[in-house]
Amino acid sequence: MIDFSSIEKYRENNRIEAKLALGGLPKSIWETYSAFANTLGGIILLGVEEYRDHSLHPVDLPNPESLVEEFWNLVNDPKKVSVNILTRNNIAIELAEGKRIIVITVPRAMRYDKPVYIDGNSMTGSYRRSGEGDYRCSADDVESMLRDSKIHTQDMRVIEQAELDVLDYSSIASYRRKMKYIRPGHTWEELDDINFLYKLGAVGRGINGKFKPTAAGLLMFGSVNEIKKEFPNYLLEYCVEADDRSICSISSDAGQWSGNVYDFYFMVCRHLEKDLLPICQNSDYNADTLIGAMREALINSIVNADYYEEGGIIIVKKADELSISNPGSFRIDISDAKSGGVSDPRNAGLMKMFALINISSRSGSGIPSIFKLWSELKLKEPVITESFAPERITLSLFIKKDGELDIKASGKKTVSKINSANVAVNLAGKQLIIDYLTDNVTAKEVELAYFLGIDNKAIRTYLDELIKNNIVVTEGNGKNRIYKLKA
Repeated sequence: MIDFSSIEKYRENNRIEAKLALGGLPKSIWETYSAFANTLGGIILLGVEEYRDHSLHPVDLPNPESLVEEFWNLVNDPKKVSVNILTRNNIAIELAEGKRIIVITVPRAMRYDKPVYIDGNSMTGSYRRSGEGDYRCSADDVESMLRDSKIHTQDMRVIEQAELDVLDYSSIASYRRKMKYIRPGHTWEELDDINFLYKLGAVGRGINGKFKPTAAGLLMFGSVNEIKKEFPNYLLEYCVEADDRSICSISSDAGQWSGNVYDFYFMVCRHLEKDLLPICQNSDYNADTLIGAMREALINSIVNADYYEEGGIIIVKKADELSISNPGSFRIDISDAKSGGVSDPRNAGLMKMFALINISSRSGSGIPSIFKLWSELKLKEPVITESFAPERITLSLFIKKDGELDIKASGKKTVSKINSANVAVNLAGKQLIIDYLTDNVTAKEVELAYFLGIDNKAIRTYLDELIKNNIVVTEGNGKNRIYKLKA
């Protein structure tokens, strides 16, 4: 991360590009976007001048907000850029030496997005980055990236015997609402469901030319009975162990919800947030950071599971441990998984779908960030266990320090009811509200309080912060007041 208070110490290199941008978006920004995406990723600084000694110095952009919106509109235009690999979190207006500049963080593109090219022509519009700057890719470079992009994982296979009615369209509607909120104005937004799913990779053309679900689409949006026709061993469960017994809170076999991995992810996240917030309230842990790591571990399991194998994805929450177990072996060495930077998911189609709604970084950084966080919190190091016959991976995350008082033993109830006077306005609680309003469009205060398991005074704290941040708006007054995400 760049220290913007000392920006003069940085130099342009293969990961940093500075552009003055006082006359508007420079045309060369798109070459740099393509180059960073096709190489190692990098940071574009707008409103920064390079002096003769190569030091960087900010200039005060007169209207950075309009430049951000112009950039966002163009990066979502397929005539300008082949694919938008950014989210809103990748673009920020920062203060450097008291002057406003724009910081655009371009991640390294995944192989199936490459080449990232501009102006509608992969052969003339693909760039890469070297220490000297951006350079146009050769025909051989482009062909190499195109070959790699066509290497499919097993979940990209079209399921010929299935029709599109195997998909749960309420799950699809929920996904589209989330994507619209996270990537407003995306070029797919106006597509009908079938063409949207085709662009997403959830459906493909069968041998007869008809649209058919892909394996990724079936897992992501299918109904459980249809999923089991293709994956007979398919199972998703979240269990809580207490009083020497295990209670299964979520099961894909319950028949009360779709049973697909998309709905499972958000259901488990909500349970984790409710189950872990009391622990964080009674310790010095940061709820946002801890729960974020749990989410990363969960999505890592979902995109790397072998759904044809036995056992399914089983998550067990104990008083001092969370274990996440999935069928399948590692596709890379465990040491590489811990060190990061290497990502070869078993289900790249699923990973792409989750990444488009800002879940899963697609960079191989999930496991190492978890190990780093646990070290910083002085918790017992996570344990990765790989077993065979059948192949299975289990990640054990320990969530209590040695000697830390057990909440249950201390007489405090291990439920998600939180004393309103102690509630900190944090990302975990706010994200729950955003998720609920994404799925349900509107809600009253009492509904949200019940959903989070907290009292009305506490829920108002969260809502006030979301309204202040221009994320949530209200309609009506008194008991008729409703809350919804800002359009």
